[in-house]
Amino acid sequence: MMHTLRMTKHVSKFLVVAGLSVLALLILALLPLFASAQRLPQSQTEIDLSFAPLVREASPAVVNVFTERMVSNRVSPMEQMFFGNAIPKQRRQNSLGSGVIVGSDGVIVTNNHVIEGADTYRVVLSDRREYPAELVLADERTDLAVLKIDTEGAVLPVLPYADTRAAQVGDLVLAIGNPFGVGQTVTSGIISATARTDVGISDYAFFLQTDAAVNPGNSGGALVNTKGELVGVNTAIFSRSGGSNGIGFAIPAEMVKRVVDAAMNEGTFVRPWLGLAAQSVSYDIAKAQGLDRPVGVMVTEVYDDGPADEAGLRRGDLITAIDGREVFDEKGLKFLAAVRSPGEEASLTVLRGGKTQNMGVTVAPPPGASEADVVLLEGRTAFSGARVVELSPRLAEENGLDPFQKGSGIYVYSVMRRSIARNFFRPGDIVRSVNGVQTKTVDELKSALNEGASSWDIEIERNGRVVRGTVRL
Repeated sequence: MMHTLRMTKHVSKFLVVAGLSVLALLILALLPLFASAQRLPQSQTEIDLSFAPLVREASPAVVNVFTERMVSNRVSPMEQMFFGNAIPKQRRQNSLGSGVIVGSDGVIVTNNHVIEGADTYRVVLSDRREYPAELVLADERTDLAVLKIDTEGAVLPVLPYADTRAAQVGDLVLAIGNPFGVGQTVTSGIISATARTDVGISDYAFFLQTDAAVNPGNSGGALVNTKGELVGVNTAIFSRSGGSNGIGFAIPAEMVKRVVDAAMNEGTFVRPWLGLAAQSVSYDIAKAQGLDRPVGVMVTEVYDDGPADEAGLRRGDLITAIDGREVFDEKGLKFLAAVRSPGEEASLTVLRGGKTQNMGVTVAPPPGASEADVVLLEGRTAFSGARVVELSPRLAEENGLDPFQKGSGIYVYSVMRRSIARNFFRPGDIVRSVNGVQTKTVDELKSALNEGASSWDIEIERNGRVVRGTVRL
């Protein structure tokens, strides 16, 4: 019996040892698989891995953009005292930014704020070749500008556009530009967030956020993915000191492509619209709609005979996505509509009465007068020297006004210096009536002014407030 027990113990011990050996062998066999996701470099080749090949491929398509403009120095009181009517001295003011070559024939995209107010433009390539540039399009509301240089037949390197719909938080990116004018610089980071809309940069905001170091001078430069594609154009930083705090914003490539295509084909960028107004969904609205979280935007107004109206949308509809991409505020909705060309169809995911449905909406330019229809008023009236235009959805969209103020007045687009109108009106005023007569068209305004009169009772809207008074010459 004791012998049998002793034999059993030996057998058990052998089995345990054998089992541990098999387990150890199994672990050793699987160890490379466990370590493949994250491990130390195993060779000099792996130690030498870097972004250098990617940078060599992408950096030649990033350029420096130099601008110049003439500015006048103010005459000091001391100069006025000694020299009488001294003439202000003029000097050249230079600024520097970055740009991205998106067309091999010399098409370059940069930020609007890089070239704004400049008289001349100059582009310097990464190999130090210099070219004078022509401004093709500047769009303040998207903060994008398109330049063109004459390459005399030379083919330039370009950055292809990335599909930013697939961009995800955590994707590796490189920022290439000329920070502080020190020369072309590359920084690395990740996409920290997508679809940033409340950053106060533009009303067509849908920015990619990155922690790659972006500083003054990087504006207009490239944000590049690991495939060497243009993810976005760096446009702004969040900083209290003026330097990088790891929060930079880039305009997505899909909007960049839309603006560049419009510039080179139509010569102007017309923002298509859906013809609706919307508000963000709060927790209470979401709960009332049976949602487990706030998502989408609630339709508050639908423009008569506009795209949304023709598609069958109604007030109270909840739009949760456009082309399969979630929206959380009106800015995001406007951006996703604006990346489509007029005449294209966008698919809206709409929640109505607790049921979800897809509705196709054909985007179109806002109707009505535009800046091209501005009229200069002349003669001896209170409006002499004012440039005015009929208020319309298209004009409102171009100037950041409420597009639903259709047919409700005359918009004062600008006022000439040293004019009669300068004493009474400001750009942005909306003239509602003159002498009790509603003014919906420029012709109605001209008729109501009656050039022989010396006083007029005028009602205007200024900064959201209605002002009434009598104007006398």
